[in-house]
Amino acid sequence: MNRLNLITLGVKDLVESIQFYRDGLGFDVVVYGDETNPDFVFFNNGGSKISLFQMDELAKDINAEEPPVITEGFGGITLAYNGKSKEEVDEVFALAEKAGAKIVKHPQTVFWGGYSGYFQDPNGFYWEAAYGEMWEFDENDMLIIK
Repeated sequence: MNRLNLITLGVKDLVESIQFYRDGLGFDVVVYGDETNPDFVFFNNGGSKISLFQMDELAKDINAEEPPVITEGFGGITLAYNGKSKEEVDEVFALAEKAGAKIVKHPQTVFWGGYSGYFQDPNGFYWEAAYGEMWEFDENDMLIIK
């Protein structure tokens, strides 16, 4: 097993999340169910896919008899957008801020020699937008790890 196909984010409000990701950040999304009361959402992005699922329903899907405890705050996971320039990172941050993201750390030169910052989506998920001059990308704009 050496592949990750889908990352599902449990969200508090699917409609608000659709507005943030699709209308604010420009993700291409597929909404299943009524747009005003969706069942779930898939992102048509390059590489690994993202989906959104109502938090309490996701917990029940994991274990209906003893669903995991839903908590607030940092869960030890971040999502990342790897840019091809500092300017691209800055553009992502401007878009995120306009969409209503909470800017946690403005892009800056960081300890590993790159340029990086963090923002939070409406559900508190942390996104890093980063650039490293040493990075290479494949024909699908996926980061090559050597």
